[in-house]
Amino acid sequence: MLDENLPTFRLKPSSDSPLSSLYYFTYNGSDPEPEYLLRRADPAQPEARNKYAIALCDPLNADVVYGEVLVEPMWAQPALSTADQRAQTQAGVAVPATTAAMIPNSFTIQLYNPDHTVTIKMVPGTWNKNDSWEFEIPVQSFPVPTASQLDREQQNNGPTASDLTPRIMFRWKRDGRLSRDMTCYMSGRRVGSRRNKEPDITIALFKASRESKLTIYEPNLNRVEVEDRKGLEIVLLLCSEVIKDLWLVPKSNPFNLHGDGPPAPSAARRKVSTGAAMFGAASNIPSSSTPGIDAETRELQAMLEQEEREREKAEREREKRERAEQELIKKMLEEEEKERRRREAEIEKETERLRKKYGVEGQQLPSERGERSSVSASSTLSPTVPTPPPRPVSAGPYGRPSQGQGSQGPEPSSSHHGSRLLNVPLFGPASRVPQPVVVQQPQSQANGGQRARGKSEDGGKKIHKKKSSFW
Repeated sequence: MLDENLPTFRLKPSSDSPLSSLYYFTYNGSDPEPEYLLRRADPAQPEARNKYAIALCDPLNADVVYGEVLVEPMWAQPALSTADQRAQTQAGVAVPATTAAMIPNSFTIQLYNPDHTVTIKMVPGTWNKNDSWEFEIPVQSFPVPTASQLDREQQNNGPTASDLTPRIMFRWKRDGRLSRDMTCYMSGRRVGSRRNKEPDITIALFKASRESKLTIYEPNLNRVEVEDRKGLEIVLLLCSEVIKDLWLVPKSNPFNLHGDGPPAPSAARRKVSTGAAMFGAASNIPSSSTPGIDAETRELQAMLEQEEREREKAEREREKRERAEQELIKKMLEEEEKERRRREAEIEKETERLRKKYGVEGQQLPSERGERSSVSASSTLSPTVPTPPPRPVSAGPYGRPSQGQGSQGPEPSSSHHGSRLLNVPLFGPASRVPQPVVVQQPQSQANGGQRARGKSEDGGKKIHKKKSSFW
């Protein structure tokens, strides 16, 4: 089953009768509820001899029949295999001609209310194709209401009109030669003799087992232009059960064969052109041909067992490869996680080492480092020199009046500036000026310091306007 939300029918034996089974219906995860009752023909009754018959009825009232199937075997004389002919030749006994019951290549489903029949035809598989069973359902199943008696008679007994009715073609296809599962596809449309095939559209999936399961693929039902949806559902259920009993999982005696009927069929699997050999009771074959038949049967059984073992072995190997791939992927993910954690630990360790080595300054922003470096450089370029005492005002012709007098005199000569820079007084008894402390600096810083000292002697206010030549 693809999904528990899809409509699903499960066939389970009924506790009331061994010949009856119930179809339990589930939809959208609901609890199973009985939907149909599947009844089989009683082999003890004379009417059921040499026949295969099933019917789909109402679960509450078994007398209400929705549809039924009746299949009668085909009687033919099978061709002897090479092993049989060899056994007869060695024994020297002429085997009388016998007939065997063959499964027909088609059967008919009879639906009621409205009454119409659906014929299922088997298409044998080839070396590259599996077995399939084809059938058709008319687009319009219910007659058009009319007040005319003549129209009603034509609708009931008019084969020409029914042949011109558009029909939807369906096909049950076996999933594999040894598989017991099938899939139903909608393959196209037919109007009269004109067929219009389309790509296969999945309609239903059948899983054959002791408790059969039929799943309706609901998403594709909107593309099925069939008026009688209930009839389509009944056809799918009956058709899948008949195919399972006669072809997929054949029973030992599906046609209820007895000794008083036609000649007993052969139990051997013989090659015939009309159908498949039955598995019915076969006690009429002479003992002379039994060894060859048994050898061929054992060979076929050995081949089937070998194919089953190979399929199981391939399944185990596939599961083993999947587990190995999952373990490899899990191991790769764990290694990637370990590598990521190791890189993070190395990054944290290196960050901590740099923090201890360079301290907080190593983590300052570039703008803050630039401001701190400029302040430190300016403090280095200006050495700490004691402020000289105020110079006495000279009364000579070259004396410079104080700033408070506001008189403007001639600018002193360059020699005066030179003597002022050397801190040597030119006029008057100069008080002894303490010599500045000489600081060993690079040449560039010393020149900057001399300029700074010259400006500081000119006036106390100009010391705030100094500017380093490097910044």
